[in-house]
Amino acid sequence: MSNAILVIGGGIIGMLTARELALAGARVTLIERGETGRESSWAGGGIISPLFPWRYLDSITMLASWSQAHYPQLCEQLAHDTGIDPEFTPNGMLMVADDEIETALAWADRHARHMEAVDRNTFHTLEPAAAHPPMRGLWMPEVGQLRNPRLAQSLHADLVQRGVEIRERLPVTGIQVRNALCRGIETPQGILEADQVVVCAGAWSGKLLGDLTMAPAIRPVRGQMLLFKTPPGTISRIVLEDQRYIIPRRDGHVLFGASMEEVGFDKTPTAGMREELLALVRERFPVMRQYPLVKHWAGLRPGSPAGVPYISQHPEIKGLFINAGQFRNGVVLAPASARLAADLLLGRAPVLDPTPYGWLTARG
Repeated sequence: MSNAILVIGGGIIGMLTARELALAGARVTLIERGETGRESSWAGGGIISPLFPWRYLDSITMLASWSQAHYPQLCEQLAHDTGIDPEFTPNGMLMVADDEIETALAWADRHARHMEAVDRNTFHTLEPAAAHPPMRGLWMPEVGQLRNPRLAQSLHADLVQRGVEIRERLPVTGIQVRNALCRGIETPQGILEADQVVVCAGAWSGKLLGDLTMAPAIRPVRGQMLLFKTPPGTISRIVLEDQRYIIPRRDGHVLFGASMEEVGFDKTPTAGMREELLALVRERFPVMRQYPLVKHWAGLRPGSPAGVPYISQHPEIKGLFINAGQFRNGVVLAPASARLAADLLLGRAPVLDPTPYGWLTARG
């Protein structure tokens, strides 16, 4: 009989990890403190690329590249199996980074990524709604996006079809450890035993593991987002500038964000940030002045040193694993992170070198 594995955390990373384990025949139970896919998985933008990707360590590029190569097929399979389409859309990404053009192009050449320097006219042609095209910008035509809430919904349905037990509204209050061996978890409903436990609890992972030796350095970082409804095609491309991005969905919804705020576990949207983001989107894309704000929300990212996730077994506690700390890149790193975590739990040959993501080495 296969081992019993508990996955703590029902975000996209937790659900993809559970899916990878289930595909390998493991008996999996997923535990979620609220509802699946309702924290940062729901709140983020769904860009399938790190923002300004050349600024990240190669360890992040490796995870992102593997995920980017596998996302189209994953989304197609989920849509076929569940009837819920995550709407993967490769509409390309424009970036304003005036003093980093050569650095970015060198990064792209080193990692065999398609990136072009474009002049002002080309930038304007690619995104006519941008009010201030730079003299030189950067264009990655193969970058895609997806609707992360729909991805979360399709993953939930997929797990149910695969027989994964999903227990929502069940907080984990502690990890059961005896003789340096993880035996399960503590909950308000009692102890749940397992052969292996993997923590995929996003921003809450550091808090959950805080009482153990060598707790991971994961902290919550708030991000706020705006949503508009426009006619489809009002904005054509993902555009990045000064850590802010605009993302057009197929149906005309447009997202603009996001902030970076160190405020602990407070995910309350603020009027001040709403006005700051509104002013920016209307200045950079004047057409957006015609369309009302539909929603404004905040979520908590799992911040980590240099944005490098922990994907590892605890160095002193057998059977306790972590897959968390993806910071701003949770969606783009999720498929590779889940595959690597499953490889480690199941003792398979790892799809990528796990060394940079070790419990003691995921420090950048």
